[in-house]
Amino acid sequence: MTDLRTLLATARTQLASDEAALEAELLLAVTLGHPRSWLYAHADAVPEPAAVARFAALIARRAAGEPVAYLLGRRGFWTLELEVGPECLIPRSETELLLEQALLRLPQDAPARVADLGTGSGALALALASARPQAHVLATDASVAALTRARANAQRLGLTQRVRFAKGDWCAALGAERFAMLVSNPPYLADDDAHLRQGDLRFEPRMALAAGVDGLDALRAIIRAAPEHLHARGWLLLEHGAEQGLAVRALLAARGFVEVRSLRDLQAHERVTLGQWQNAAP
Repeated sequence: MTDLRTLLATARTQLASDEAALEAELLLAVTLGHPRSWLYAHADAVPEPAAVARFAALIARRAAGEPVAYLLGRRGFWTLELEVGPECLIPRSETELLLEQALLRLPQDAPARVADLGTGSGALALALASARPQAHVLATDASVAALTRARANAQRLGLTQRVRFAKGDWCAALGAERFAMLVSNPPYLADDDAHLRQGDLRFEPRMALAAGVDGLDALRAIIRAAPEHLHARGWLLLEHGAEQGLAVRALLAARGFVEVRSLRDLQAHERVTLGQWQNAAP
């Protein structure tokens, strides 16, 4: 019979990564249906053979590269715990910079209409609705499976009254509606980017990662169409690749946006670029 301490030690050896100890604990905790803290207090406990087999299967999948977030079925973003799966991009901490910049430009005590283009799991849309109770958010995605996941997250978080969902490709999903703000974390890797063949990205949906020869196709489409869906003085906020800030600023300026600037993430990379639309009509 194998106790938890031994199971974890064996799993760490199998994973052989910088995060092996944490990942093994997270996967064992979800297997047993207990928090990680429970494992420390019950290190000598001997789980049932069926639980040992389930844990071994999860460790094997992780050793093959499958993302921990997909194995756990969840990922934290901002103050929210989101359910995730292979139909949507895994929310990342870098995107919290985009959220922070959006919140700085949304009133805390007045209604505002916002659209999140390419919502995936719903991370941005649901975080915005949670942090700004008077905001009404439209979350769009071209993937039916992703929208199903995002709707389920909205339902679980009690946000269905203030977050709507629409299927469509970028601004095409907005119809004739206009908003005070559009936000998006679109795909921005080049189609031949080597990162697509590495790590977690191998398992995430390609349509949420890659966008043309230079990775700018989705960003171009959004910037081109955004003015048709913004009120005067409305904001467009975009996440992009670490080397794309200059190109995105140029695209925004050429389209007629003002107050264009880029913000750096914690690694000092330009990660978010924004601009304001001055006119009442494009």
